[in-house]
Amino acid sequence: MKKKKLLFQSDFALAKTGFGRNARALLTYLYKTGKYEITHFCCGMVDGVEDLQRTPWKSIGTLPNNPSELEHIQRDPHLARSASYGAHSIDKIIEQEKPDVYIAVQDIWGVDFAINKKWFNKITSAIWTTLDSLPILPTAVQAAEKVDNYWIWSDFATKELNKMGYSNAKTVHGAVDDEYFFKLDENERLHLRHSFGINPNDFIIGFVFRNQLRKSVPNLLEGFKIFKNKNPQVPAKLLLHTSFTEGWSIPKLSKEYGIEPQDILTTYLCKSCGSFTVQDYKGEEGPCRACGDPKSIVTTSVGHGIGERQLNQVYNLMDVYCHPFTSGGQEIPIQEAKLTELITLVTNYSCGEEMCKPEANSLPLEWFEYREHGTEFKKASTNPNSIAKQLRKVISIKPKARADMGKKARDWTLKNFSPKSVGKIIEEFIDKAPFSDFNFKLEEKAKNPDAEIPEISDNGEWIKSLYKEILNRDVNQEDEGYLYWMQEIKKGASKQSIEEYFRNVARKENSEKNKKDLEELLDDEGRENRILYVIPETERDLYLSTGLFKSIKNTYPEHNLYVATNMKHAHILKGNENVHRTIPYSPQMEDVLLLEGRGEHKGFFDIVFLPHVNTQKISNFSRNGRDKIAFDIKCTT
Repeated sequence: MKKKKLLFQSDFALAKTGFGRNARALLTYLYKTGKYEITHFCCGMVDGVEDLQRTPWKSIGTLPNNPSELEHIQRDPHLARSASYGAHSIDKIIEQEKPDVYIAVQDIWGVDFAINKKWFNKITSAIWTTLDSLPILPTAVQAAEKVDNYWIWSDFATKELNKMGYSNAKTVHGAVDDEYFFKLDENERLHLRHSFGINPNDFIIGFVFRNQLRKSVPNLLEGFKIFKNKNPQVPAKLLLHTSFTEGWSIPKLSKEYGIEPQDILTTYLCKSCGSFTVQDYKGEEGPCRACGDPKSIVTTSVGHGIGERQLNQVYNLMDVYCHPFTSGGQEIPIQEAKLTELITLVTNYSCGEEMCKPEANSLPLEWFEYREHGTEFKKASTNPNSIAKQLRKVISIKPKARADMGKKARDWTLKNFSPKSVGKIIEEFIDKAPFSDFNFKLEEKAKNPDAEIPEISDNGEWIKSLYKEILNRDVNQEDEGYLYWMQEIKKGASKQSIEEYFRNVARKENSEKNKKDLEELLDDEGRENRILYVIPETERDLYLSTGLFKSIKNTYPEHNLYVATNMKHAHILKGNENVHRTIPYSPQMEDVLLLEGRGEHKGFFDIVFLPHVNTQKISNFSRNGRDKIAFDIKCTT
């Protein structure tokens, strides 16, 4: 039975990010059905690296493994970012994999480049994105106008898009793997606390987060201090599972709010042996208790994180989970905490609105509105007094009632966020999709590095003309590249340097495309066994050239002779025993360094003859009729 082919574009399934965790949970579910051929197009990964081989499905990196090509991309921050998301190689992957279904899962700026591709509406495609603030990002609204299957991670933005008339927008939550997150029994929980030197009577308030500015760390610290002041009899501590080396300066803020250092716990990971511990924060690069390395433990981060089973233990050290934030697409740690049956305190804005529904069994946190500079987005500043109030409420709830709330929260999370519930939605979507009949022959327009650019006084229109005339791309004022170059002009970059950069990009991309096109015309005998004879025109010159082919073969008997010409003349060479293959001529075949190699590029031919340069392009063969015949030629066919 023929299987549907799925191309799933998102963070690598083993990456310790929200998108990565969703990819792992969902693709594992789909893989276990045995119904699909799955290819994971992994954002930010260099293709061919060893980690990509660790998944049971096919994983391909978005970044090229050619060092020179990768270096070229990384010179430009805009190009590097878009290439990391997949813009540089998406067409090649689509043509190579020929999917029946394409699902792109990222922030909207990480997938919107695919929407205008020739193939996007020719196969069953879905954009699955996170939106976290009002008003809805203009580029996200533009995407809603063009995409039939437009999925949002939370109801917050879906409802707003529906109000705007976009019925194609629907909520599809990110999947949270319930296999790893559950409540431990009380004895195991107490043993964990003992192993980390945590008092069994301590009231642990937890927060699992990446240390980004949108995570409201100052509000939490202030709310914690208010709670401590009003409830001095409660031995409360904060457990902040995060990196202390990025984002908010937690030690500095703690001191400002008068919080004792021993009241701030964090998770440390050993870079040497992989063990972890939870203890009060004492800086980075401390000694590991397990292996004895004196400077190996660091606070957790995306680059150095613990596994899901270990993270489940961290949640089980907590008595309550508190998640204050300015906005968020889904905030997966909230669902993980609910799966461990913790009462969760959540800012009642953005995706937090869904977390604060009565059936979710959270305690909502009040907030004040503020506007984000530059975007004018509405953001939430969580009320520290509300944090203190809800923490007080938690300790007032009787243990049985608290346990009952936790069980209900877990059941609600399983119903809405488990791989089974989310996977079923995706499974039905793929099953309903038809097998694609698209031919996947994507003819990419050649770039024009020598295009004439008119004098345009308006900087924005001038940038658009560079994209249009040199790179054959249409961009608008919301395009990331457009915004980047407008900013560069404001910083003082000259138009001449920007224009030359565009021309260099065009030359580079044409060169890479030419290499690929040429490779497809050749056998795999290796460049050292190939000779190319280039004679694009005319029939007469091609016919006269046949007199040289036997001499070439006798001189280089170990080489195969390729002849590049206008294919309408190819019949002249039919049956010529000295010609290995006739291939179509293209202007790139006048670049000897491309053909024979230069630098790291090894070339395609050992030897290249370009007689047409003298006979058809530059008339330097007359010599006043005084030259002597070097050898006798007999024309043969």
